[in-house]
Formats: sequence, C-alpha cells, structure tokens
Amino acid sequence: MEHFERITRHPGVMGGKACIRGLRVTVSMILGLLAAGHNMETILADYPYLEREDIMQALRYAARQTEERELILAIA
Repeated sequence: MEHFERITRHPGVMGGKACIRGLRVTVSMILGLLAAGHNMETILADYPYLEREDIMQALRYAARQTEERELILAIA
C-alpha cells in the first residue's frame, strides 16, 4: 500500500479535506484544474509553492480513493 506523505488531512485546514503538504491547496482543486484543461506547468507557475511531485501524488491519491472494491454480500 502506497504511503502519501505529501497528502495531509487536518480538521482545522480546509475542513479536513485532503490537502497538499498542509497547505490550503486541496487534492480536489488540483484535479479540478487538470480536468479544466490546465497542464502541470501552468499549475506550477500559478502556484509556485507547489512541486511537480505534489501534483503527481494528488493524482495517485485520487486514483486510490476511487479504486473499485468488490463487496461480497450475504444471501438472505
């Protein structure tokens, strides 16, 4: 299982949402920018305190969170 050392969750920061390194930059914000057509270079230029690995780890974290899981249900 991968450890996401750049992804933090604290109740007092952005309502406990997954953030990048404790900053007020959420994983969902990064995903939204990418989905809107922004490329990594543009995001890094607009947010100079972010690093390339922050964006890559946000993508890996999101992929892990949306991973399909099979549940075996008991037959009644």
